[in-house]
Amino acid sequence: MGDWTSVKELAHSLGPGLIALRHDLHRHPELGNDLPRTQRAVLDALDGLDLEITPGTSLSSVVAVLRGRAGARDGGERPVVLLRGDMDALPVTEVTGVEFASERDGLMHACGHDLHVAGLVGAARILHALRDDLAGDVVFMFQPGEEGPGGAEPMLREGLLDVAGRRVDAAYAIHVYAAEHPRGVWFGRPGPQMAAADEVSITVQGRGGHGSQPHYALDPVPVACEIVLALQTMVTRRFDVFDPVVLTVGRITSGTVENVIPDTAGISATLRTFSPEHREKAHAEIRNVAEHVAAAHRLAATVDISGGYPVTVNDPDEFALARATVVDLFGEERWADMVTPEAGAEDMSFVLNEVPGAYLNIGACVSDDHTTADDNHSPRAAYDDSVIPDMAALLAELALRRTGSGAQAR
Repeated sequence: MGDWTSVKELAHSLGPGLIALRHDLHRHPELGNDLPRTQRAVLDALDGLDLEITPGTSLSSVVAVLRGRAGARDGGERPVVLLRGDMDALPVTEVTGVEFASERDGLMHACGHDLHVAGLVGAARILHALRDDLAGDVVFMFQPGEEGPGGAEPMLREGLLDVAGRRVDAAYAIHVYAAEHPRGVWFGRPGPQMAAADEVSITVQGRGGHGSQPHYALDPVPVACEIVLALQTMVTRRFDVFDPVVLTVGRITSGTVENVIPDTAGISATLRTFSPEHREKAHAEIRNVAEHVAAAHRLAATVDISGGYPVTVNDPDEFALARATVVDLFGEERWADMVTPEAGAEDMSFVLNEVPGAYLNIGACVSDDHTTADDNHSPRAAYDDSVIPDMAALLAELALRRTGSGAQAR
């Protein structure tokens, strides 16, 4: 499959059907890992294709395997490539005014996952049409629950990476942006692209008493405040500024009335890190600060850190292939290098922890002014359908090239 123009032509011929699928999904959003209607829509969209389909057992996922019919290029073992699209929506009330707006109160595809599904279905249809030239196998990962509680981990536990009978060699995913970036422009970076995100909960245990006699109590409130300030100093003094750590305290809770010293005070925070090393170190330093500041005042602090999504890391070689494929398909003017990672988190990171791959973004802003448009997760976030065929084309071409079927990356 050396003629990548035909991949684009196939993608755009599928465009109307893919856009109709996206609109249907947008009207009927579902949350989390239980997406029965979305799962059925995906199965219907794949109906008639020569695929080995495995629905999830613990969640509403769909995994489909396409067997290429061409021999391996070097006569060795045939490569396996994974392409991923997430499917879940958000608990957001839509106010976009589009004619295909959500019909479910309080739910909206505010992060563009409906476009991701349509793009992945398009890639499946393109590769199915070109399966005689496909020198490997492709796993299509339709994932629920990316916004939480997280669908990638349970899919991995259900055997996602070995479903083709051989371990996946590389994995690719695309995410759309409603703002910040011009429509149709692809962007990404090698190495860390998105942060790890953890939730931190600290309880300061004191001893309550009357507000008029604090010397008879062990007041947890000022100690909690001191811990918050000490954590900010810890971040700036214990970590290299070029490998950032972002610790944000979003909530402090304590007490019931103004003249009662409470027994406890609570601190809730989010931790964002961009390397596994700093993530592990930050966990230890948070515990150290909280416990020792509390101990200095004869109180105790307990720290609970819930492991969230790890750092999303693009393999340098796989990223180079993906970037070159974008440039070949769409032109240099459609690519922009990301200078720094983003502090958001993404559970494609669990897959990229297991196999090398690349996670790319594309601007899908409906406005000509992307700087003032409403961004992802906004109730006004809107996405341009025109990027869907391009997403399908890129995913398909990545699978062709990575299996040795397509034009080589330049």
